[in-house]
Amino acid sequence: MNEPILARRDGAVQVLSFNNPAARNALTSEVYEALPAALAEAGRDPEVGAIVLTGVGGAFCAGGDLNRLAQRRALTPPERRAGIESLHDMIRAIRDCSKPVIAAVEGAAAGAGLSIALACDMLAAARNASFSVAYIKVGLSPDGGATAFLSGLVSRQLLTELCLTGRPVTGERMHALGVANRLAEPGSALTEAIAMAQSLAAGPERAIARIKRLCRQAGENTLEAQLDLEAQYMTESLGDDESAEGIAAFFGKRPADFSALRRVSPVDSH
Repeated sequence: MNEPILARRDGAVQVLSFNNPAARNALTSEVYEALPAALAEAGRDPEVGAIVLTGVGGAFCAGGDLNRLAQRRALTPPERRAGIESLHDMIRAIRDCSKPVIAAVEGAAAGAGLSIALACDMLAAARNASFSVAYIKVGLSPDGGATAFLSGLVSRQLLTELCLTGRPVTGERMHALGVANRLAEPGSALTEAIAMAQSLAAGPERAIARIKRLCRQAGENTLEAQLDLEAQYMTESLGDDESAEGIAAFFGKRPADFSALRRVSPVDSH
């Protein structure tokens, strides 16, 4: 049996790939266990500065395996819910990873595959990639946070259209909407994502974790709650040796070198 997630290093970037190409990287229970474990391992590794998530074989992820979903119809509602929570735990693992996670999307990101791509902190998409909230086509409703992520990116009217029609949207359109950070020519999304990740990986690890949390919370917090969180993290950052290096580098008119300041147990971004 193939490993559900392939892992390789490209400098300070950990590249994690869905590995089910025969089914366009459709999700399985093995993926639900393997991806959070791989993210946790990368989060603990001081040599890893950023993570890229992609798929092998020309597709990102086609979402849930319909054969398995059909079998779940025979389960009790609590048993069905447990399977969905496995997906949601994987989404939370992407969100809670202290290091930046960048999606590199070629081919299809459909259903829960779209949710996974949107759960990442940033996204590089091939111009001809296909993003779709495909659930309606098989009589299902979205999960994996698809509606939560899209609601912060597009109007309610467009969100409703995407969910009720399941119509695919190209990478070019997602870039125009501001959903994709980088637009790449077909076959180049991974290269673009790794370049983004390499740049981030050279930065201050703990400051990056704090910024990631601030950006995640900004759309949910009240102004007062966000001000409190900013004050907490700025207080921590001012006492961190990362800021000592950054400020010294600024006054010394030299590039900051944060590499020696990485730790085995980075700051928790929860």
